[in-house]
Amino acid sequence: MKCKACGGPAAINMRHHKLALCGEHYLEWVPQQVQRFIEKYQMFSPQDKLLVAVSGGKDSLSLWDVLLRLGYRADGVYIGLGIDGGVNYSDQSHEKIVQFMAKFWPQAKLHVVDVEQTYGMTIPELSLARRREAKPCSVCGLNKRHIMNRVAVEGGYTLVTGHNLDDEAAVLMQNTLRWQVGYLARQSPVLEATHPKFARKVKPLCRFYEREMAAYAIVRGIDYIYDECPHAEGATTLFYKTLLNQLETNSPGAKLSFYLEFLRARQEGLFQKAHDEVVLHECEYCGQPTSAPGLCSFCRIWDRGADAREPAGELGLPVAGG
Repeated sequence: MKCKACGGPAAINMRHHKLALCGEHYLEWVPQQVQRFIEKYQMFSPQDKLLVAVSGGKDSLSLWDVLLRLGYRADGVYIGLGIDGGVNYSDQSHEKIVQFMAKFWPQAKLHVVDVEQTYGMTIPELSLARRREAKPCSVCGLNKRHIMNRVAVEGGYTLVTGHNLDDEAAVLMQNTLRWQVGYLARQSPVLEATHPKFARKVKPLCRFYEREMAAYAIVRGIDYIYDECPHAEGATTLFYKTLLNQLETNSPGAKLSFYLEFLRARQEGLFQKAHDEVVLHECEYCGQPTSAPGLCSFCRIWDRGADAREPAGELGLPVAGG
């Protein structure tokens, strides 16, 4: 297989694009495509402050690298969840980020939120204490969304996440099969800030296959954490990814077509009614928007209601780099 740009040996073959590229030209192609999607979906401008949610994985580190290569003002945020799994998973993830910054972008800034230090328990401990569940996935997602939004709002950032096409298609399939219209209404490359305390959220990698981002990280020389979270085994999203991969093998481009046709239907207003029906309130404790009166889900799971007298203070985020 030869590179379409120079005729040299190809590093990656993208059947759905009918395109093969060598390492050098692939490292040029990915940022070009990211910039194209940023402009197409009007995600942000060069003047905006960006906050990239980084986990130590291939997608988030590659995204941060691409945005910095493109010249955007992009800081990172890492949330220390306290996940061990017998492999010190959270510590390893943080170390990958530190190594990435030292190698490529020593001037970059990283906000760090340690959940245990800030709130008193790790995510696995919180899951056991509040829900008696050894598998903390739902608790983890709830906390990450809340903390990322808060950091972004307090810093005046647009929140940028590394969700790739495989992530988006898997969630889309799950919500479509169950016809969860409320979730479908909120799935988009851009989620506008519908409340002063909601950050604008964007997904520049939403049209990149997972293997494409893995290839970028490998060719670029980014060392990332390869293993899934120890608690991810058996996750529903992974099941749907397997189904979609089988479909993609027999029909290259199926995942991309599925996602793009959904976006077209959404653009034409198919889910607008469900979107318009959402009414937001401010949490009585932390002030973040919630769809239910009283406490938000984050504050309820941290059991703040009983002794809540004053609003939560600043996170006091440590900042690395810069």
